Order: sequence, then C-alpha cells, then structure tokens
Amino acid sequence: MEGIVIAGRIALIIIPLLVFRSIYKRGKRKQQRLADIAQREKYGGFEAIESIERDGLIILRSRQIPDLSEEEYSEYKERDSHRDRNIMDLRLILSDIIDDIDDDIPEEEIDDEERRIMELGVRSEWIEENQQPLNEHSMLVSEEEIGSGITVTEAPEDDDMDERLIREGGKSGAVQVTLSWDDYNDLDLHVFCPNEERIYFNNKTSDCGGVLDVDMNVKPVSNNPVENVVWQDYPPAGKYKVGVHFYKHFRKKRSKKTCKFRLRVVVGDDSKEFQGSITYGQAIQMVTTFTIIPNTAKE
Repeated sequence: MEGIVIAGRIALIIIPLLVFRSIYKRGKRKQQRLADIAQREKYGGFEAIESIERDGLIILRSRQIPDLSEEEYSEYKERDSHRDRNIMDLRLILSDIIDDIDDDIPEEEIDDEERRIMELGVRSEWIEENQQPLNEHSMLVSEEEIGSGITVTEAPEDDDMDERLIREGGKSGAVQVTLSWDDYNDLDLHVFCPNEERIYFNNKTSDCGGVLDVDMNVKPVSNNPVENVVWQDYPPAGKYKVGVHFYKHFRKKRSKKTCKFRLRVVVGDDSKEFQGSITYGQAIQMVTTFTIIPNTAKE
C-alpha cells in the first residue's frame, strides 16, 4: 500500500513535468518555424521545387524547410531529432583531445606546424576508429529530401566568399559548392553523389569527378574560413545532396557552439545561396539538394 502511495506521488510530480516539457518543445518548434518563415520573407524565396534549363541540362532543386506545411514541418523535425539521437548513440561527437593536449603544453612551445600535425593525427586516428559508424550516420542523413538552409535571393553586402576562395586557391568549374563561416570552429562540407559516394575531408577526390580542394580549420587558424567542392566539367546526371557537419568546436574568441554559415551552389551560370546554422553535437545537416537531368528535348 505504501509503495502505491509513493508511486502515486512520483507520478504527480513526473506527469506535469512531462506535460510541461511537451508544451515547451512545441513552443520552441513553433518559434523556430516562425523564425525560418520570417527569414525567408526577409531575403526572398523561390518556388518550392525550381526547374531551370542550363547548357542542355535541367536543374531541379529540392524544397527547403520554410516551404513545408505545418504537418510536413512537424514530420521533418521528428526526422531531424532522430538524426541527432543517432549521432549521439553512435558516439560520433569528437572529444576535446587536442584541448587537453594544449593544456599540458605551454602555448609558446607549440608552433603552428606542430599544432597542425597534432590535429591531423587526432583526426586521422578518430576517422579510422569511427569509419563504420560515420558511414552509417551519413547514410541516414542522405535519406533526407528536404533542405534545412534558408534560400536568399542576394548575398549579404559584406559577403566575401569569392575573396576567401581566391585567398585559399579554390577553383571554379561547371559545378561548385562553397561553404563559409565566421569563427575558428571546424565545419565540414559533405556532398552526397548519385553513385552513393560522399565527398568530404576523408574522400577529397571522387570517382564522379568532384574534388574537395579547400578544407580549412583542421586547426583553428582562421575566423573567416571557406571550403570548396568543385567539378571542372559537368558531373554525371543524378541527385546531389549537400550537407554540413560541425566537426570540432575550438574554445577561441567568439567561437561558440552554435555556428552560422553560408553555402552557395553554382551549376553552370545558375547560382543559389543559402544561410543556416548548426550546433556542435548536432547531426550532419542536409542543407540543400539539386538534381541534374540531361535535357533530351534540346535540339
């Protein structure tokens, strides 16, 4: 009898907490939804699914989250939460090994080259140990058809993406995907190709011709970094998905655990730019997708 009474009291405490948590989560979700829509209205948007003809090709772009109905948005957030749980369950959040190393060695005794070697060594070791779960997580992310980026009609006035590419020797080509952000964190660009290959820091040259030619902030050297994947010629027809991963948070000035980024996709002379944000520990975010189809109707 006493056990029943205790259980009842516990239930009286837990149930209201669960109800409050559910209401709070719905409120946060609605807040984010309104913010996404406001961002879209501020910068302008495009048709939910856009079709463009370029150089004998048809380019199709996927829908982004501001284009979704309330029901579709709710379903998307459930899938997003599942991906976040997946990356935690697979233990794919990089530990702060380098921070621990740096704490043990006086700053003046570590030059840039030594720091770079330590970072590369830790990254290589971590990749080797986690290759299978990394591939498993990326396959889950690649199932998403909705892009999380907010489409913008014009780049911000202070956008210096091209200057960063020139500075780092990044190439341009028939198809180009460029990522930029404004702190010392290590964000990574992932491009999922139709042949199920993924272009990223551990597979910089793909069989379908894409090359990751700029990969920055393996060590925290820049607060205006850029990454770049490029095809000199048009890649094989099919669907390409573009993701962003918050690989490593560096505790440096103004480098927070939530990072805003800009992403630009160029196919021929067609260019689209997206804005988004990602938090350290979050799943790889699918920012946008595009499909290249040969235009057989063209004479």
